[in-house]
Amino acid sequence: MSTPRLPGAGAPSAHVDHFARDRLPPQDLWPVMDFSTLPALAAYPDRLNAADVFVDERVRQGDGDRPCLFFNEEVWSYRRLQETIDRLAKVLVGHYGIRPGQRVLLRAPNNPMMVAAHFAVLKVGAIYIATMPLLRARELAFIVEACEIDLALSDIKLAEEIVAAQARAPGLTRIGLFTATGAGDHPDANLDRLMAAETPGFQAVDTSADDIALIAFTSGTTGQPKGTVHFHRDMLAIADCFPPHIFGIRRDDVMVGSPPLAFTFGLGALVLFPMRVGAASVLLEKFSPEILLETVQRQRCTAIYTAPTGYRQMADLAGRFDLSSLTHCVSAGEHLPKPTFELWADRTGLKIIDGLGSTEMLHIFVSSSGDGIRVGATGRAIPGYQACILGPDGQPVPDGDIGRLAVRGPTGCRYLNNLERQQAYVQQGWNITGDVYVRDSDGYFWYQARNDDMIISAGYNIAGPEVESVLLDHPLVKECAVIGAPDADRGQVVKAFVVLRDPAAEGPETVALLQDWVKREIAPFKYPRRIEFRSTLPRTETGKLQRFRLREEERST
Repeated sequence: MSTPRLPGAGAPSAHVDHFARDRLPPQDLWPVMDFSTLPALAAYPDRLNAADVFVDERVRQGDGDRPCLFFNEEVWSYRRLQETIDRLAKVLVGHYGIRPGQRVLLRAPNNPMMVAAHFAVLKVGAIYIATMPLLRARELAFIVEACEIDLALSDIKLAEEIVAAQARAPGLTRIGLFTATGAGDHPDANLDRLMAAETPGFQAVDTSADDIALIAFTSGTTGQPKGTVHFHRDMLAIADCFPPHIFGIRRDDVMVGSPPLAFTFGLGALVLFPMRVGAASVLLEKFSPEILLETVQRQRCTAIYTAPTGYRQMADLAGRFDLSSLTHCVSAGEHLPKPTFELWADRTGLKIIDGLGSTEMLHIFVSSSGDGIRVGATGRAIPGYQACILGPDGQPVPDGDIGRLAVRGPTGCRYLNNLERQQAYVQQGWNITGDVYVRDSDGYFWYQARNDDMIISAGYNIAGPEVESVLLDHPLVKECAVIGAPDADRGQVVKAFVVLRDPAAEGPETVALLQDWVKREIAPFKYPRRIEFRSTLPRTETGKLQRFRLREEERST
């Protein structure tokens, strides 16, 4: 059996700085990757630069005057974005001396300059590391040192923490500060002034398809973030799998969403997916349920991307807005509970497309849409990917049996300088996502829990998310998180942290009410023996529950 062709594999690299390449895991620990399953993937050339494909090619194809980005009252065409990218690329090379393969840290909210910075770094053949706006100096310094970064480009509004990071990571010697559009008059925005002195026109560096394009850090739902490495070809691959085959993307689509561009969910949803076909996105620097819904109404958005929590929060407000333009709603970042799906559908008449992805895989690999949606199931392996369920022995189990989800396709996990995690995530060529699933006879995957969300209590295996889903069905419950709390008699007991819609209802009567509710809805041994009321739950900037923080609290007490 012949080995599938991998675009760029073996082709000469354009990188002259090999720091990142030298810190990839050995190739025998990489997952199996296959570009032969879809014609679009198989057609990738050995040499490509993602900035040229997503931006320059759009202009060459006649889309230069089409709207690309809506931001506040401005409309950025593809040509305006290209010209901004070119000016910034000239600054990176001419002023900062950036060479192919060097790493550049990016720090900004969702605005046009953040998009331009992504592509300018790629265009000069360098590697970008986008960071969440809410990260603090300690976290930024960790990333700077892990990637040996000496240049950061930051929105002027977020300068304080990146400047403070220099004291912790002295290797960070240079910071370029910009405004949201790169054309502001802030006295400290040195990057804006440098760009203003340049003219458009920059030839993209002739990178190999498997030259490294970005290092994306995981969001920290299980502890210390880890750097995951992705190639130029990977950015094309995610745009050629989910959007045309599941989402059904069109050139006249207008996207909006809450995920930050530093999160790979946001990168795909708001940048790569629409720009692959000449569509547009609305960029929002601040998010709230009201802001998202108002933006759909004002900009006539056709698609919205957010986490399950966002849909649950928006459902109560949806009736106040005109959402008639909205045709697609995509959820990712964490499991979509069935009650949230049903609540949104009841309030809007729209089905949520659930998508399972990971930073390690770059984007979504299991999903379904339209009539293919089965309520409660995440979906099936999307075109371009394969998925199965593995048992404790690492072998596929029959349909209906519970086990670890394993997936492979044109993208895959390559951790930066982390051999231990690589060996845990990639096994026998499969990416082991950390999710526990059941696959039915029709190929649909039904979520059970994260590996670390399984609770073993008095010999019973209990999936925390199942209990969460039942609690969310109760009208008193606004949010909840369920973990296994240490217990001397049972090993662990089910503990629920609950945010009520009305905090005045907190008390022992409500605890008993919710416990009885769970006992009636699912097997009684699964009910939460302990319930603690909270005003908020710990979440990442992308909205993911940080259950590990709750587990740490329980262990410490």
